[in-house]
Amino acid sequence: MLLELFEYFESFHSGFNVFQYLTLRSILAVLTALIICLATGPFIIRKLGDYRVNQNVRDDGPKSHLDKAGTPTMGGVFLLLAIFASTILWSDMTNRYVWFVLVTTMLFGLIGAVDDIKKLLGESSKGLSAKSKYFWQSVIGISVALLLFYTADSSVEYTLYVPFFKNVVIPLGTWFVLLTYIVVVGSSNAVNLTDGLDGLAIMPVVMVAGTLGIFAYVSGNLNFASYLAIPYLPLTAELVVFCGSIVGAGLGFLWFNAYPAQVFMGDVGALALGAAVGLLAVLVRQEIVLMIVGGIFVVETVSVIIQVTSFKFTGKRIFQMAPLHHHFELRGWPEPKVIVRCWIITFVLVLISLATLKIR
Repeated sequence: MLLELFEYFESFHSGFNVFQYLTLRSILAVLTALIICLATGPFIIRKLGDYRVNQNVRDDGPKSHLDKAGTPTMGGVFLLLAIFASTILWSDMTNRYVWFVLVTTMLFGLIGAVDDIKKLLGESSKGLSAKSKYFWQSVIGISVALLLFYTADSSVEYTLYVPFFKNVVIPLGTWFVLLTYIVVVGSSNAVNLTDGLDGLAIMPVVMVAGTLGIFAYVSGNLNFASYLAIPYLPLTAELVVFCGSIVGAGLGFLWFNAYPAQVFMGDVGALALGAAVGLLAVLVRQEIVLMIVGGIFVVETVSVIIQVTSFKFTGKRIFQMAPLHHHFELRGWPEPKVIVRCWIITFVLVLISLATLKIR
């Protein structure tokens, strides 16, 4: 939105041309989202508390979590507000990829909001049923996958690129729709499962979004893409602004979500952010890299699958509790230690992921 305004002002003064630079707009997006979160956070947290939008705590979980009862939830509302506002302000809104990520993030956020509200109103102790949640996630996931496939400008946009190998590419054709669906819906649920401790999910999301922002930038630049032997995708460059908005909003939210948390993001934030990073990975053609950089989300999800499968077929549990972060808590790890160690692991995975740009 502001880009068009500055283009108009450029006719009066050439200095406004600086806002054409993607790097500057990305930095401004980070700062804008951060400021919006820090400015609106206290007010929204207070209102959530006034309306008793508070976290329900499972009585079969770690005893240390009982103190979290009554902490406001659905903080993802001001987190998403900051992301949307910052992206709209600093992005080129004629870019269809920007619209894809904004609308998909919003729709998954709506699913999470309905789930949170149902829990709070007591209509269901578990919110939306698993079938209902998965159904609507599937509808959105398949819809965005089909739109991407049928609006693609070239086959590059639906070809799978394998990291660490220069010439290993897999033409997907219509299988792209299935892969996109799995990545978007799977990522959404993986982040939601990980969001169980103060700050545990949001910092890895920030690092994943920052990493994908780098991939978006180099993929959208012909010179960098040619030099690094990665697919050239001109529309992805503008996604750096969206990634910057996630980074800024995520850091702003962490200000209030850090241990001991003043607010939780709820499903409204977790489902939306998970879908956002999943779709970003699809758009920059780095689905496999997402599995690397988002390794914490993958491990947390796999731990739940293993736990459920083992109990169903053998009646025994592999972990003391799933997702995995609760297992470590019950083993005696203090909550801050679990959180920070997951952050450290994610940082290492970020470095490995960025190495794929050069090691081919």
